[in-house]
Amino acid sequence: MKNSRRTFIKQTALAGAGMLVAKTGWTAKSYSRIIGSNDRVRVGVVGFSDRHRGSHLPSFMNHYKELNFDIVAVSDIWKKRREEGVATWKEKMNHDIVGCRNNEELYDKKIVDAVFISTADFQHATHAIQAVKAGCDAYVEKPFAETMEDNRAALKAIKESNKIVQIGSQRRSGANYHAADEFIKAGKFGPITMVELTWNVNQPGRWRRPELVAQLREEDTDWKRFILNRPYEPFDPRKYLEYRLFWPYSSGLPGQWMSHQIDTVHWFSGLKHPRSVVANGGIYMWKDGRRNWDTITAVFDYGPQNDPSTGCQVTFASRMHNGDEHPAEIYYSNGGELNLITNTVSPTGGLKKSFADAMHMQPNLLPELKLANTERVVASANTGGDILTSNHVRNWMECVRSRKQPNAPVEAGYSHSIANIMTTAASHSGSKATFDEHTQEVMVGGKVFKF
Repeated sequence: MKNSRRTFIKQTALAGAGMLVAKTGWTAKSYSRIIGSNDRVRVGVVGFSDRHRGSHLPSFMNHYKELNFDIVAVSDIWKKRREEGVATWKEKMNHDIVGCRNNEELYDKKIVDAVFISTADFQHATHAIQAVKAGCDAYVEKPFAETMEDNRAALKAIKESNKIVQIGSQRRSGANYHAADEFIKAGKFGPITMVELTWNVNQPGRWRRPELVAQLREEDTDWKRFILNRPYEPFDPRKYLEYRLFWPYSSGLPGQWMSHQIDTVHWFSGLKHPRSVVANGGIYMWKDGRRNWDTITAVFDYGPQNDPSTGCQVTFASRMHNGDEHPAEIYYSNGGELNLITNTVSPTGGLKKSFADAMHMQPNLLPELKLANTERVVASANTGGDILTSNHVRNWMECVRSRKQPNAPVEAGYSHSIANIMTTAASHSGSKATFDEHTQEVMVGGKVFKF
């Protein structure tokens, strides 16, 4: 009787699992990882960067025990960071960590189920492709891609893999941003007429690593692996460690900061990319040999491609030589504003009765209200505050378990990358950039933009 009952329970459980497989596409391996299983999700670190050390690490530590995750390996082509990563995670996890000289070595060992990717901006898409082709889920930092060739290739590989990929756009895991999205999509805000995005700091050393640059020797890393598919240049420790200052290793301000903020425009509006972008700026203050601007203003036209009579304007302005460290996102409608600095909706700037009466119209004023469960965004190294990043990492970990799509799926990264690449094209050419829906290419003056 006991054996029959045990067999019945086992068969029932397997049948239930089969139903889940049919509905979600789970494999036997992913089913074995559900909460309660003895199997841990083994995670590798691709790039032991400042971003990983300062944000991914503490966020992971908040949730790994509850969700039964483990860090088992670190891949970094620089010997110094690889050794630091191994030592740091060994102390945190209380067991040995495998150090890998490169990603091929990491994946050939077949010891990881998922990876954190926090390498240089231009490497994210390629490293994401490597991860999913190796059968791994991935948390991929933004910007997702800096060229459309990389963007398309990574989207295709990830979609074909059915792996769980979370893009590091952590605003998508903020309760206040979800409240804003729900308010707008419920029709309570009215049509978005304009969005103002700003991100200003005053930090001479932002993205500079002079002490670290002095420690990097070519023989301790792999320069050719570092530059991947970019045009060859002689070894330069500044481009390696201060890549955010140098195109084509980074677009700088658009990829680093605008990618976070423009993502909310796509999310709230349901639009996938701008119709056009113009941009201007320059290196006005920090003349330290950088290629990327320290000041930029970009203006976007958003709306349906087939209906130029509707839409809105979005502006992004950023400077690195004067700022209060508080990124700002303000959405405007005819009835007022949704302010993601203060996390409030208000009738500020809305159509008042006196103006409406003169035109024989109805006044249009939004109510005063506070967005629920607010979480302040700060201009720190983690570009979103510890709560947002922790929420976002947890969401990814939960989705690795459930096989549901995460808050910031690959499509979100693909879309913000289009906006970033259009901004780069506009700033480098001095002309308006547009997007060809058919070819999925960024265009300038009727030609495909190439770096």
